[in-house]
Amino acid sequence: STSLPEYFVVPSSLADQDLKLYSYSFIGRRMPLWSWNHPNGSALVRMANIKDVLQQRRIDQRICNAITRSHPLRSDIYKSDLDKCLPNIQEIQAAHIKLKQLCVNEPFDETEEKWLSSLENTRWLEYIR
Repeated sequence: STSLPEYFVVPSSLADQDLKLYSYSFIGRRMPLWSWNHPNGSALVRMANIKDVLQQRRIDQRICNAITRSHPLRSDIYKSDLDKCLPNIQEIQAAHIKLKQLCVNEPFDETEEKWLSSLENTRWLEYIR
């Protein structure tokens, strides 16, 4: 994948041939990328969707098992589909524009309650939270 770094961390139980084979299954060949870990063993791994729905469960299970085996406490994996729970870039940009308009164009002599309501309606604070 041209959008991944040259070197990145992968669980040692995944063989190179597995990685090469699996990479074709991910959109944009974006293999799971170990992004962060905590001293308690928790880790954040990002990965693109798997193209072939029929292969998705097998590949996902193999990769999740490898990640679990690399965890010092062998904890269960929690997966979250961020596409469903995070705003897209256009929504973030629109919220930022609304925030700028509110801060520049909205008179501050309005009631505090109305201004705070307008701020909430931009969704900016929700997105940066």
